[in-house]
Amino acid sequence: MTWTVALEPFDSPDAALLRRDYYDEVASRYWGRPATAEEVEEGLTDDGADLLTGPTGRFVVGRRGGTAAGCVGLVVVDADTAELTRVYVRPEHRGTGGGGLLLAAVEEEARAAGIRTLRLDTRHDLVEARGLYAKHGYREVPAFHRRQFAEHWFAKELAVSGN
Repeated sequence: MTWTVALEPFDSPDAALLRRDYYDEVASRYWGRPATAEEVEEGLTDDGADLLTGPTGRFVVGRRGGTAAGCVGLVVVDADTAELTRVYVRPEHRGTGGGGLLLAAVEEEARAAGIRTLRLDTRHDLVEARGLYAKHGYREVPAFHRRQFAEHWFAKELAVSGN
């Protein structure tokens, strides 16, 4: 099965389900038990997803064999910097190269917007995510904010198209 990646509205049916699955997994890991429907809804409420559309951001959905399998969001911080968010690959599709393809697609979107630095935060327990970022050139950096749940911070400098 092959992967395809493309921009998609964050609230399309597939994107909305991927975002829900993302929150279910991160909340379940955080609590050490399956998240309740209420906890997932709480994560989705006022989560800033409205920033995942132009000009403030982008949302990329990856499909494997035609099935929505992963996603990544990009939120512009300033003219040179953007943050990755909601980086997620459904468990049954992990280890198939989708995470790297999603990162490459969102990095290309960032370059096209003139972004020079991508950054993100993650937690201790999201070990697979930390490994994915390191494998694709993101390096751990000092904290650039103090948001709840952030325990590791990563950044990557991008070569901007035409430079």
